[in-house]
This record gives sequence, C-alpha cells and structure tokens, in this order.
Amino acid sequence: MPAAPQSRTLALIVLLIAACVLGLAPILVRLTETGPAAAGFWRFVFAMPLLLFLTARPGGEGIGTPSKFMALAGLFFVLDLSFWHYGIVMTSVANATVLCNLTPVVVTLFGWFVYRERPKALFVAAIALAMIGAFAMSAGADGNQGSNPRLGDLFSLSVALWYAGYFLAVKAARRTAGAMRVMLWSTGLGLPLLLVVSLVLREDLTPETWHGWAACVAMGVMHVVGQGGVAWSLGKLPASLTAVTILIQPVVAAGLGWLIFHETMTPVQMVGGAVVLAAIVLAQWASAQKKGAEAEAAAPVS
Repeated sequence: MPAAPQSRTLALIVLLIAACVLGLAPILVRLTETGPAAAGFWRFVFAMPLLLFLTARPGGEGIGTPSKFMALAGLFFVLDLSFWHYGIVMTSVANATVLCNLTPVVVTLFGWFVYRERPKALFVAAIALAMIGAFAMSAGADGNQGSNPRLGDLFSLSVALWYAGYFLAVKAARRTAGAMRVMLWSTGLGLPLLLVVSLVLREDLTPETWHGWAACVAMGVMHVVGQGGVAWSLGKLPASLTAVTILIQPVVAAGLGWLIFHETMTPVQMVGGAVVLAAIVLAQWASAQKKGAEAEAAAPVS
C-alpha cells in the first residue's frame, strides 16, 4: 500500500534533516587528528552506546540478531568510509562529497529491476539534472585543494558504488527490522573491520588534543542522527527518491568547507549546487505525482 501523505511528508522532512547532518561528516573527519579509516573507527565507537540505548531501552525494538542484509550493510559502509575518508583528505570537501553522492544512478537502476520501482520520465530527468549539477561542482573546483586531488577524486567516485550497496542493503534489512536495530548491527559488525583497516595502513589511531576527541564524539552522534534518519526514511520512501534527496549533503558540505576551511567556491560550483537543489525538488515532485496516480488507480470505483 502506498504510504499515507502525512507519513510520506514526515519521512521527507526527516530525510532532509538527516542529509544536512551528514554534511558535517567531511568537516569532522578533518578535525579528528587521526588517520582517515581511524576516524571512521571512532565514529562507530562513539555511535555504539547511543545505538545500544535506543534499541535496548524499555519500549525500544530490542537488540535481536543480525540478518545477512545488516551484515552486508556493515561491509559496504566500511568500504564507503575507508575510501571516502581518504578522498576527503586528498581532495576538496566539495569534490569528495559530490563525487561519492553519484549514487542515485546505481540505486535507481537497481530499484527499477529488483524492487520494481519503475521511475517516471520526469524522475529520470531529475536524476540527469542532479548529475549535471554534481559534475559542475566537481569540474568547477580550482584543483589546488588536498594532497592528491586526482586520486582523491577517484577514491570518492568509487564510493558511489559502495554507498549504493549500503543503501540497497539497508532497504532490504528494513523489511524485517526497525531503523535503530539495522544501524546497531551494521555499525557493530563494521567497527572491528575499520580498526583492522586503520592498523594495516598504520594510521594515527588516537587524536592528540581534546579538540580531536570532541570531533570523534561528534561523529558518533552525527552517525546515529544522520544515518539513522536515512535508515528510517528508507523504510517509508523509495530507494531511488532517497538517494536523490541525499544529494543535498554535498551542497551543505561544500558550504561548510568554504566557511570553515576557506575552500574556494567558484561560480560554477555555486551554480552546480543550485542545480542539485532544483533536481531534488523536481525528483520529489515527480515521485509525489507517481504516488498520487497509484493511489487514484487503487481507489474503488463507486
């Protein structure tokens, strides 16, 4: 049955807030004073107490046991964070965040063929518009930010595949479990893997100052609020619409990178960000039209 309009509206609001919160991620990674994978490790460490409280508290869903899709979500998210965090330190915040969010193409195609979520022509046009905006944000950068911009861009681009896998695994896991239980197990199973990655790569594992520790704690809270909001929304919205809406994240991250790290925002990047925002609105409108048509078709004839 199609989601009720009120439930759908609430899910979109939660998703937009979660995406804005996740826009803090690349900023916090640079402030942790650890290696890139180690930053992901501490993100999971400080998220776990909150996730345990939310699932095990009276009235909560309960810890339960992990499903194969929760484990798969954890694996994909480890790959996501490992490659993306290296991309963040090698290229600009804007590029790293935009390139990794070229996920909607993969998610929409997979959702079309597997979940039978066939997109309307207008929705496909919205995806194309979002990709044009994302490309403009990347191509419009001045190219002088980060330690190795080209490799950082390549790492960030590969994350689109891992992030799509995470989206789809969470979507599948949400069919049998609540958002917090999915988050708990995907985070808990991924935590030791990130520790292994950081040790193998001989990264700096611990921050040197309390500022670095504060950034690590903030990443844990951001993980629960941001990814938790995305996981909850995936239980109520199509995966394709969720993936496009998440593209607001690079716009937020680029603005924060400009404000905090004084990274240059060229006119082309600004236009690209505006195009991405317009594409999000178009995608939501197209998806709402489709839901309205489905509800009208399902209504009994008097």
